[in-house]
Amino acid sequence: MRGNALPYDTIKYAVEDQVATITLNRPHRLNAFTYEMGDEIIAALDLADADDDVKAIIFTGESPAFCAGADLSTGAETFNMVAQARESGEFDETDPKWRDKGGLLNLRIWNTLKPVIGAINGAAVGIGATMILPMDIRLASMDAKFAYPFAKRGIVWDGCASWFLPRVVGISTAMDWGLTGRTFSAAEAFEAGLVARVVPAEDLMAEARERARMIAERCAPVSVAMMRRMAWRMQGAAHPMEAHRVESLGILHAGMGDDAKEGVMSFLEKRAPDFPMKVSSDLPPWHPWWDAAEDEYC
Repeated sequence: MRGNALPYDTIKYAVEDQVATITLNRPHRLNAFTYEMGDEIIAALDLADADDDVKAIIFTGESPAFCAGADLSTGAETFNMVAQARESGEFDETDPKWRDKGGLLNLRIWNTLKPVIGAINGAAVGIGATMILPMDIRLASMDAKFAYPFAKRGIVWDGCASWFLPRVVGISTAMDWGLTGRTFSAAEAFEAGLVARVVPAEDLMAEARERARMIAERCAPVSVAMMRRMAWRMQGAAHPMEAHRVESLGILHAGMGDDAKEGVMSFLEKRAPDFPMKVSSDLPPWHPWWDAAEDEYC
């Protein structure tokens, strides 16, 4: 196992069997989110994206929680980081430094080149519950609980949740959870489609690793990178023709590549595939297909 590549203080990062695991690591505060944690997660994602040996990423929390939300230890000033700047007359709400840190994190998760699996092992509240939304596969332990309590704290959605949550579970469920701020169970999360499966706590990481293993051992990394970006970006498409155009380009270029040859031959020869193409160097020439200006916000 390759351990922490950087001196992280709030997370753990390790790579084993081509799977990177990011563990939120402030158990004394139920892994409550801080700006430092957000920066460290983004750094770990940058590391994983640049490592061709990493084929999938798992997120989990150090027991006993996944993430209990923003760290509220600073009391009433928790969400008022601009107080001093405003008092001095230096506050400018258009300055990028005041952008929502949870949103910056979730845009980075959304924009990763590797598939992301959430293994939600306990309480996931506030940013802990919005952080999971751009993850591709979400699994939960039976004792996991979720809440979007922003209105109960006198604030509003964070982490781009007003975009993600209605797309994941539908607008009615999103409004129920968001406007009441109520806590709900893993079973309800499963019924609404927030999580793909609920398993006993002792089986959660094994389940997540099995999903990651299927991706790492059986699927072409370039195909996975392109498919997750295509699916997420099509959530905002106005017409299926947009998907048709992109998929036509994708099939055309992929079909001429070495991965497609290996995929077919490994199937015919009844053996495990050994895909030669790399995410770092072999994404198709027409990627990205969207307006590059959009990435200024990521």
